[in-house]
Amino acid sequence: MNVTYTPRKRFTPEEYAESILKGDRIMLSRAITLIESKLPSDVALAEKVLELILPYTGRSLRVGITGVPGVGKSTFIESFGGLITGMGKKLAVLTIDPSSQRSKGSILGDKTRMESLANDPMAYIRPSASGATLGGVNDKTRETMLLCEAAGYEVVLIETVGVGQSETTVAAITDFFLLLMLAGAGDELQGIKKGIMEMCDALVITKADGDNVNMSRMAAREYQNALRLFPAHDSGWEPEVLTCSSLKKEGLEAIWDVIVRHHELVKKTGHFDAKRMEQNIAWMNEIIDYYLKYDFLHDTEVEGAMDFTSHMVESGKLPAITAAKKLLSLYRKKEM
Repeated sequence: MNVTYTPRKRFTPEEYAESILKGDRIMLSRAITLIESKLPSDVALAEKVLELILPYTGRSLRVGITGVPGVGKSTFIESFGGLITGMGKKLAVLTIDPSSQRSKGSILGDKTRMESLANDPMAYIRPSASGATLGGVNDKTRETMLLCEAAGYEVVLIETVGVGQSETTVAAITDFFLLLMLAGAGDELQGIKKGIMEMCDALVITKADGDNVNMSRMAAREYQNALRLFPAHDSGWEPEVLTCSSLKKEGLEAIWDVIVRHHELVKKTGHFDAKRMEQNIAWMNEIIDYYLKYDFLHDTEVEGAMDFTSHMVESGKLPAITAAKKLLSLYRKKEM
């Protein structure tokens, strides 16, 4: 039996943009897949789509959510997301799953962990793999966020892979940074990176239910005292510490109230617009860094010398700094 293969229709940038602006979830998903593609033809098409939808972006409230392992980020987001959609607001949830350093794969199981929210017509959940990107976000999280905003999502939650050495990037691409912590998990104040606590706009003790209520309140007081030791935010905002129970859906309204009050303050002082502009410039600089490295690694001269030079460094016969300068010298010669 002969089977005729019919290639899937390739949409134009205008078709992508028009459908996204109408709130077409299927086309939104296709556009995000396009954005995440590394194929040169897809990259060029994705850039055109972004140019078309850019005037319709920037209107959402961007909230980054991170926390220690086992803190219950998915459970919190499902309950908190239900609160947001219950207020009539369209919600996009961008979840980042850690990629295996060995297989480079990722489970991408967030939709199964947020079953109720995944079936909410007011919510859109998009899991992505972190890849080799540091900072707890995917290297296309910014672009994905813009696509969701163009599709009419008023609140965008970005769930990161968890607290780690470089997990501060999420604070640089969002308007509000929410840090989730547990009570009674050892020495809490030593178990989290100082840099992340300095950046958070609010800290929430999760699982504050049952026998854990009193312990959560004590932990909240400890964290509030600890946060007072850090320098004040440039916006004038003083981070707050709250407790909540995602299972019982208690304390969620207070968290949303904190986010709203923070948003009102930074909009009033002009810090909101200033931060958004800084984020745009930082995004541009990161893209420049990416393409410079891409061009360098794919240069014919560099590719020809890379294996031998790497072997010399591995065997200890050539210092890494000397090897790097030799390769950069080969790359620069084409510009002379």
